[in-house]
This record gives sequence, C-alpha cells and structure tokens, in this order.
Amino acid sequence: MALTVDDVDRFEASRRRLEAIAYRLLGSASEAEDAVQETFLRWQAADIGHIQVPEAWLTKVLTNLCLNQLTSARARRETYVGEWLPEPLLTGDPMLGPADTAEQRESVSYAVLALLERLSPNERAVYVLREAFGYPHREIAEILDITEAAGQQILHRARKHVADGRARSEVDAAAARRILDEFLAAAASGRTEPLVRLLTEDAVAVGDGGGKVPARAKAFEGALAVATFMRGLFKPGKAKRALVGGSPAVYATTANGGPALVAVLDGRVIGVICVEVTADGIAAFRSQVNPDKLERATRRWTSTGHGEPLLTVF
Repeated sequence: MALTVDDVDRFEASRRRLEAIAYRLLGSASEAEDAVQETFLRWQAADIGHIQVPEAWLTKVLTNLCLNQLTSARARRETYVGEWLPEPLLTGDPMLGPADTAEQRESVSYAVLALLERLSPNERAVYVLREAFGYPHREIAEILDITEAAGQQILHRARKHVADGRARSEVDAAAARRILDEFLAAAASGRTEPLVRLLTEDAVAVGDGGGKVPARAKAFEGALAVATFMRGLFKPGKAKRALVGGSPAVYATTANGGPALVAVLDGRVIGVICVEVTADGIAAFRSQVNPDKLERATRRWTSTGHGEPLLTVF
C-alpha cells in the first residue's frame, strides 16, 4: 500500500528518536541508519490504518530488528580483527539523542557504550529504553514480549553490570579539559613520568583498527604500560608519517558527551581517542582508528567550526 504524505511525515517525525535508540543498541551509526531504514520499509508495507499507536509500533519494530542484529553481531565480532569499539559521535550529532538527564548522558557515553557490549541483547534493550528514553516498564514489556516483572529484573541486572564497570565518578567538563591539556603537554614532552602521574593505577588503553589500521590486539593495562604506549604514540617518526601519509593535527573536543582527542589529516578524521577522566585521574583511552567507523565523524568535523589544533604529531 502506497504511503500518504501524512504517513511519511509521521515516520520522519520519529526518525531521530529511532536513530538514537538504534545507535545506543548497536554502537554503530551506519548500522543504526540501516535499522531505521528497514523499519521504514516495514512501515511502508504495514496496514497503517490498523496501527493504533504509531510511535509504539515503530519502536517495537526497530528494537526487535536491533535485537536480531545484536545476536548476529556477537558471532561476527568473534572473527573481528583486534578489539571492537563503538563508533564515536562528535558533539552535536543528532544521533546522540536526548541529553537532558544524567541517565541520558551516561547511556550514550563512550565508556558505557563499551560496557553495554557485555550485556545480553535483552539487557541492553531494557537498559537503553528505560535509562535513555524513559519508557515505562509496561511499554518495554510490550516491545520485548516479556512480563513487566521480567523487564524489571532484567533492568536490575543491566544496571548492576554497568555500575560495576563504572566504579569511579567522573569530573566535570572544565576539569576534564584541564587534565586533557596536561596530558597532551606531558605526551609531547616525550617523558613517561608526568604521564604516569595523570593516570589511575589501573588505567587501560585500547584501540580498534578493524584490521585496516595497526592497533594492538590486547589492551595496555596499568599506568606505566599505558604511559609508555601514549608517549610512543605521540613521538615523531618518519615511519609514522609514512604510515598515515603525513602529520595529523590533534584537537581537543568532545565525543559521546565526554572529552576526546581528534586526529585530522587533510580534512579527514583518522582517529578519535575518547578519554575517561575520573576524580582519580585518567582511567582509560579508547581509540577508534578503523576508517569504516570514522566516516560520520569526518562529515561532522568538516561541516562544523573548530579551533586551532593543540599540536601536530609525527
């Protein structure tokens, strides 16, 4: 059945919300866009006149498409080259969705998106729908075809898993930026000691190259190991310049609502390092360098204004 203009407008009014849900569920902007497009095709094929609450219908279809995707993604990631990290979204990207509450902001933070990978698909869906979008337990139960009691139990487990991985409290944006500036100055100095002082004892550094850009298969763990790695990462060298095709400029910005470093070469984002800054120091560096996961970041970067780079590396 052909859609009317009103039917299309009704879907488009929900598109951004659907994309924000899908991104949180899948950790991938491109996969989120695909899931929303498939939802539109289901909408187009449906008998819309018999759909009483379009928003609920669209959310249910999208969520179940994402659950199927998550199930197959687990198998694919077993053969993924190296570590798998979510696709970072730069400040202002509409796919980040609502950020009015602390729960909404946390649900899209890079650290939490990484933690959500440890949850079962149902745990992830319940957590996202409740924490990020405030869906009532009754509606979540209807979307997932479970009982309200089961949904509440799933939410309790999901919250516990996330809380266990987020033992430290983060600092405010101004303090995070100061620490980020200190880190860059220490990294550029070529000395390990000032870097160690900025890190927590159990700091980690993990990178996702997707087999297309060199990235260590296992995370660096511990302040000294992370500091040594980061010092080497920012150390100039002909081999590095040859590898990336030049000397990228590094900017301080925000991604997924948190502090981040963006490496840009010839107008193209070649790396985003999301930095987890806590009251105890920098707890994690999560580096996305897989070019397939930086296309959206590049489009966002080139379409918005930004200041001068903090330094040029290599």
